[in-house]
Amino acid sequence: MRSARGSASRWLVGLVAVALAGLSGSAVFGSRQQADIVSQIATDGASTDAYQQTSYLARWESAMMQQALRKPGGDGHRQLLDVYRQTQDAMEHIAAIDGQDQQVTAEIVQAHRGLNGEIATYLTLIDQGDRRTAEDHLEKVIEPATTRIMDVVLAEQQNHLDEHADRQAHGQRESRQLMWGNGLAFLVTLLVLALFAWSARAHRLQVEAMATTDPLTGLPNRAAFTDRTRRALAEDTSHRRRASEPRPGRATVLVINLDGFRDVNEQLGHRVGDLLLNHVSRRLQVSVREHDFVARLGGDEFAVLLRDADPAIGEAIAARLTDAFDEPFVIDDITVDLEVSVGAATARPGDDVPTLLRHADTAMSIAKQQRLGFRRFTTSTTEDSNARLTLLGDLRRALDHGGEISLHYQPKVDIGSGALVGVEALARWQHPIKGPISPGAFIPVLEATTLIHKFTHQVLTEALTQARTWLDAGYRVPVAVNISTRSLLDAEFPDQVATLLREIDVPGEQLCIEVTEYSIMSDPNTAIEALHRIRRLGVKISVDDYGTGYSSMTYLRLLPLDELKIDRSFVQDMSTDRGNRALVASTVELGHNLGLTVVAEGIEDAPTLAALGEIGCDFAQGFHLARPMPADAVTAILQRVYAPVA
Repeated sequence: MRSARGSASRWLVGLVAVALAGLSGSAVFGSRQQADIVSQIATDGASTDAYQQTSYLARWESAMMQQALRKPGGDGHRQLLDVYRQTQDAMEHIAAIDGQDQQVTAEIVQAHRGLNGEIATYLTLIDQGDRRTAEDHLEKVIEPATTRIMDVVLAEQQNHLDEHADRQAHGQRESRQLMWGNGLAFLVTLLVLALFAWSARAHRLQVEAMATTDPLTGLPNRAAFTDRTRRALAEDTSHRRRASEPRPGRATVLVINLDGFRDVNEQLGHRVGDLLLNHVSRRLQVSVREHDFVARLGGDEFAVLLRDADPAIGEAIAARLTDAFDEPFVIDDITVDLEVSVGAATARPGDDVPTLLRHADTAMSIAKQQRLGFRRFTTSTTEDSNARLTLLGDLRRALDHGGEISLHYQPKVDIGSGALVGVEALARWQHPIKGPISPGAFIPVLEATTLIHKFTHQVLTEALTQARTWLDAGYRVPVAVNISTRSLLDAEFPDQVATLLREIDVPGEQLCIEVTEYSIMSDPNTAIEALHRIRRLGVKISVDDYGTGYSSMTYLRLLPLDELKIDRSFVQDMSTDRGNRALVASTVELGHNLGLTVVAEGIEDAPTLAALGEIGCDFAQGFHLARPMPADAVTAILQRVYAPVA
């Protein structure tokens, strides 16, 4: 309806604008005509004046001829010749300016010029004293000629006077018409301006609505949510100042994130993803109260603004939201199960909108990472978040400048022979102020940001450079490197591995990529494709921490694997726990049936190592065999125990 009204108003304004353009054009044309009429009237006036001047001089010329006859021998001769010249000049002037009657004016100019000789004869007769002959010449020759000339001049003068009067009358009529036309154009202009103002206001309201509405779901967008929350915080502040008035309720923000939405987009397509977001928005709206404000912040993130005196109401609303997602969504006969992570933050004195949103988002992130479903922001959350941000800043600096993060290598040993069959590269961080920082503290921080890509590139570079150093020394020591989920799912990662192998000149079989079940199952299709590309480089593929994830036999069969690494949680008690021993034994058998090498992690004592040997496990790692050590220490072992390979 709004679009139809906007279209109608645009058509109306367009029609009025066309009418205004026509009236304006008519006014311009009328003004041009008026200017032409005025110019012509001015020209006619000049011509009329010229004819009046000429007729006056012609009469003066005739009078001077009579005076020359009455008073011979006086100044009449000279004055007559002078007046003749003036009259001739006046006639030539009207001939020059009168474009309408050029032939007539040319004839009178020529006729008057012909009088020159006759006047000279007339004056000569007077000077000779032959008054009768002179008078006879004047009456029979000169006066008939001057009379004809005068008649023509007077007739032309009258014609110009009549035309001048007609043009003045026409000019007055045109002026009146132009005045009415300009008045009408002015009124239409006012109408157009009024319609334009109305249309501009309607358009502005429409643009404002579009600017504050999410085009996909129809919910208010981030800008609208920010504005509404800002007003709520302002109301809180004003009511704190007027304590006598009832509180409207403290502002609480819930930030809701859809768990698994990325998989829906990637596996079912963006069309289904968009339809799902529409269903989600409607379910959120029916799950909150009427006065609660629901908005889409962007992507798969939504927010709800609550106004309640009791902040605990946030937990109740969050529970309603999470319960609303217990029922699956059905889209195009496809059933989609989604869960949500909700973070809540209640405004404290001095909080602004960005702070409140940041607090709620921080709580949501913790709920998502720890799979809590819901988390409320507290002061301790701030401390954890600040510490995390500080650590992230230190990590960025360490990666940029180098020297703080290095690699240690833990040997991997053949259980049967005790021979060194490879090493696992493990990152160590020596902070310049805080000292050694555990990988368990900084690796998760890296994995949550894009810094993990730079970190992985540096670790791979250093590990392959060390493998090249050992090769140059005559020792073939395969190096295993742990790869995060972010790196594995990065489309460019296989090409980066290929580039490093080529640049550092290390054979692919000297590198082993270790990935977890979780990183594979987070996006199986992408992970399997990436592992196949890496495997074609000759690189070995190992599943780390096997048994802690949820990979199926189907995926184990599809994966291009070379090795299974059994998690330490199953290995540590297997010498005394029959259940763990059975699990490890079945895993070893499964790995061998799939053609894989099986490695046990976390070997802490000799009985565990012996038990692994009894069930046929291939390789082992652990503190009982060797702790992670610098590359120089590994080199020393190689030099002491193994002969270089030619």
